Amino acid sequence: MTSQLIGIAIIGFTLIGAWYWLNKVKLKKFFQAAEKEKNRIVQQAKEESERILREAHLEAREKMLAAKAEFEEKTREQRRELHNLERKLNYKAGNLDRKMALLETRTREIDERERRLRNLSASLAKTEQHLHRLLKEEQERLERISGMTPAEAKQALMKIMENEARNEAAMLVRRIEEEARQTGLEKAKKIISLAIQKCASEHVVETTVSVVDLPNDEMKGRIIGREGRNIRALEVATGIDLIIDDTPEAVILSGFDPIRREIAKIAIERLIADGRIHPARIEEVAKKVKEEFEQKIKGIGEEVSMEFGIHDLHSDLVKLLGKLKYRSSYGQNVLMHSKEVALIAGIMADELGVNCKLARRAGLLHDIGKAIDREGEGSHTKIGTEVVRKYNESSQLIHCIEAHHFDVEPQSIEAILVQAADSLSAARPGARREILKTYIKRLEKLEKIADSFQGVSKAYAIQAGREVRIIVESDKVSDEETVWLSKDIAKRIEEELEYPGEIKVTVIRETRAIEFAR
Repeated sequence: MTSQLIGIAIIGFTLIGAWYWLNKVKLKKFFQAAEKEKNRIVQQAKEESERILREAHLEAREKMLAAKAEFEEKTREQRRELHNLERKLNYKAGNLDRKMALLETRTREIDERERRLRNLSASLAKTEQHLHRLLKEEQERLERISGMTPAEAKQALMKIMENEARNEAAMLVRRIEEEARQTGLEKAKKIISLAIQKCASEHVVETTVSVVDLPNDEMKGRIIGREGRNIRALEVATGIDLIIDDTPEAVILSGFDPIRREIAKIAIERLIADGRIHPARIEEVAKKVKEEFEQKIKGIGEEVSMEFGIHDLHSDLVKLLGKLKYRSSYGQNVLMHSKEVALIAGIMADELGVNCKLARRAGLLHDIGKAIDREGEGSHTKIGTEVVRKYNESSQLIHCIEAHHFDVEPQSIEAILVQAADSLSAARPGARREILKTYIKRLEKLEKIADSFQGVSKAYAIQAGREVRIIVESDKVSDEETVWLSKDIAKRIEEELEYPGEIKVTVIRETRAIEFAR
């Protein structure tokens, strides 16, 4: 038993010894490997540190080189700037030297001139003293010879000169008056005759009818329409009386307002060309023609202003000027009359050597109030004066308009010339007809009475003033009120107008419902 234990113990110690030896060998190898790894890591770290150090040296060198290059570039730039500045300073210094030299030269010249002026002044002072002494001696000698003081001699001399001047002036005035009496009338006749010769225009007396040519007589029936509805629509839309009689292939338009007649004529001509003639189409065409007619009137005014070289006329005055083509005064077309007055006044002003442009402009605008005298109160002279003043025309032109009918005394030659030109144009044979003017005034008064009533939309005098047709607003006047309205208008006409026969008062009221399908 004991021997077995000893054997086991020996085996155990043997095993322990073997295990220890093995571990010692392993530890030795481990430490050797660790030493190698340590040396490798240290070597690697050393190499890495050397590489980083080299790179840092290279980077620092590159930065140093770049900074050096930048510094050198800035230095060169500063040197260039300094060089330019030095060159400019040298140039300015040279200019300054030249200016200083020039200034010194001029200073010497001025000093020389001052010296000469002082010498001349001293010489002049001596000469003046000498002349003053001589003058005094001569004056004393004259006083001894004449026995008069200087004041008495001066007074006597002035009296003699005054008498001579009075005599010469009186003789000159008598000669001028005699020449003026002898040549003034002859010259005035010559100027007027010259102006009239240069203004040889035809006179056409305005009428109150227009004629529309038809392609055939069958068109008359289409214009009349079923039960006369088309002709009634035309008369209502235009305010013109249509006369369809036995005149072949023609329809006569009668009305005192030339604008309405022209609009009606154009509208009927378009309807005939279109072929569609019914109340709705008639209203549409008449409305379109009225809108286009405004542009036509403006175009006429522009042509006239360009013809007379007037380019700065206000656009509203241009329209009123064009509107004068459709106005007449005692049968004479107002636009033609105004053009004639402008031409005559301009020619006479040119002959007399006064303001030709003012005379021509005033002559063209002297009757501008007639374009709107039916729309306002007062004479056409007053209305025209207010209109041109509103559009900043000159005070001289306004005075010419005010004075052309002697409402005020003329204060300028141009105003007198416009008066004379107006009289010449109106007095020429065949230029005017008094009866037509009176007739038109009566029709205007008739329409004005009807328009003055509440609810009246339009009023037209037709049938040569024997009928006034009134269209009322349906939302303001009822069917029952139309009866009383016609009676009231008829009563006013009886009180305020004088007329032959009777006047028919027709009040028209209609209700329209309009909607659009969209």
